[in-house]
Formats: sequence, structure tokens, C-alpha cells
Amino acid sequence: MEDFEKKVKITEAMDIENGTDSSKTLQLLRRFLQIQQRRAQAYANMRRGFADYMVSGGESAYQQLCSEITVEFNECSKQVLEMESLFLNPDYGRDDLAHLLRSVQNQEKQKLHLTATIQLLKKAGRPSERLVSHEKCKFKNPEGHECVHVHEITEAAGTEEAEADAEYDNALNEAIRGVQDAVTTINDHLEEIKYEIAALEAE
Repeated sequence: MEDFEKKVKITEAMDIENGTDSSKTLQLLRRFLQIQQRRAQAYANMRRGFADYMVSGGESAYQQLCSEITVEFNECSKQVLEMESLFLNPDYGRDDLAHLLRSVQNQEKQKLHLTATIQLLKKAGRPSERLVSHEKCKFKNPEGHECVHVHEITEAAGTEEAEADAEYDNALNEAIRGVQDAVTTINDHLEEIKYEIAALEAE
């Protein structure tokens, strides 16, 4: 108990010495949580837009949404980098919080990259289930054509298709696991930030 009291007194003395204002730190941390809410909303919009795209096939609407979401994520990242810089500033002297925000940024970057990978994979579909385009087929008459996709089904072709499907499934599952891991790490860091907020509010 005495050790704890010593640490508290040392921290208080350092705060006075550094001239830090815990209310400013509190304000920044609350703003950071608001930015995380914006990111969560952007992900929800992204998922909804992708689901609509998969049903309707509206490429231009989906591309427009992706552009808007990219702008939103860039703006969020820019604000978090500014906060990180402030925490590293001697006026704040909170390297621990700067590193926490940096870790969240890295995980958010990974999550976004993997989410895009998942969407690209789902958009392409499993190799064995992809629609066939007849652009390169030869049309002798309006009723029929010589389809370049017609080929003898062999064991080798079946194995090749099964391997392609397995590769696709592995890539998709790996990306999904990566997103889940990133989300878990982000949530752990957000809990740490909430504890920090609670401790600052209790002062």
C-alpha cells in the first residue's frame, strides 16, 4: 500500500513539474473514443454497401461508397496521428498513451486491409462457382456458338479446380481470422483507454 501511495505522489509531482493538465488528456482520450465510433460506423456502412452490391451488382454505387469510406478512414487516421504527437509532446509527456494509440492505428490499418481482401475474394467468388463469360467464344449463328469453356472433364481438371477452391477458402479464412485478431486487440486497447479515462475522472 505504501509503495502505491509513493507512486501516486511521484506521478502527481511529475504532473505538476511537467505542467500537464489531466483534463486535456481526458479530453483527447474522449475524442479518440469518438473517432473509434466514427470508424465503427464507417465499417457498418461498408458492410451494408458491400451486401447491397453483392445483390444488385451496382458497381458505380459501390465504388462511390468505397471512395467516401476511404476519405473517412484517412480523416480518422490523421486526427489520431495528431493526438499521438500531442501525447509525445513534453507538455503531455504520455508516451504510454501515444504508443497505445499507435498500436490501435496499426491494428486498424491491418483490419481495413484484410476487410478489403475479404470483399475482393467474395466479389470474385470460389473458382468452381464463378460465372463463365462467353466473350471469347466463336458464334457461327445466333442459336449456337462454339464455347471455349467446354472441355473434357478429367481427374486432373477436377483436382486442379478442387485445389483452386481450397486455396480460395484458405485465403478467405486467413483474412477473416486476421480481422478477428485485429478486432480483439483493438478492443483490448480501448478497454485500457477507458480505464485511463476512469482513473483521470476519479482524480
